[in-house]
Amino acid sequence: MFKYRYTDLFNPLLKALHNLNGSGTLSEIEEEVARLMNLNDEELTDIHRGSRTKFSYRLAWARTYLKWYGLLENSSRGVWSLTSDGFKTDAVNKIEVSEKAKDLFIGRAKDIKAELGDEAIETEISKETNWQEELLDILQSIPPDRFERLCQRMLRELGFINVQVTGKSGDGGIDGKGVYLQI
Repeated sequence: MFKYRYTDLFNPLLKALHNLNGSGTLSEIEEEVARLMNLNDEELTDIHRGSRTKFSYRLAWARTYLKWYGLLENSSRGVWSLTSDGFKTDAVNKIEVSEKAKDLFIGRAKDIKAELGDEAIETEISKETNWQEELLDILQSIPPDRFERLCQRMLRELGFINVQVTGKSGDGGIDGKGVYLQI
C-alpha cells in the first residue's frame, strides 16, 4: 500500500531531477523517485483510480506544486526540468511549499487575467529582433557542462528516452546517448 502524501514526494522529486542532470521524462522521473525511496512493487502498483497508481497520481501533484513554487517547469512533451532556482535547491520545507504554491497560483491567475489585452500582445509580436544572432550569442556563452544539459533536454523534448550525458571530458564536446522510438 502506498502510504506517502504528495508533499512527502517533494524532496525525492528534487533529488531525482538533480540525479537526471536537471531534466527528465515522466517515466525517467518516476523510476528515479521509486529508486531513491526504495519503493516495492506493492507500493508502485497500488491503484488510485482506474489504471493510475497512487504513486503516479501523487507524484503528478508534487510536480505541479513545485512548478507553482518556481522550482520546476515542463514542456508540452512531458519533459520536466529544474528552473535556475531548482538547481540551487536540494530540499524544501513541504508546508512552506504547499502554502506558498497555492498563494502564488491564485495570485498569478488574477494577474494574467488583469494584464492580458490585445494591444500589449500586438506590441510584443511586432517587436523586431534578430533572434538568430541573439540565440547564437547565448549558445556560445554557455559553459560546456550546461550546454550538454541543454542538448540532453532538447533530445528529451524531441521524443528521445533514456537520454544520458556520458562524458564531461573538458574538451567542450557533447558525449551522450539516448533512445528514439519511431512509431
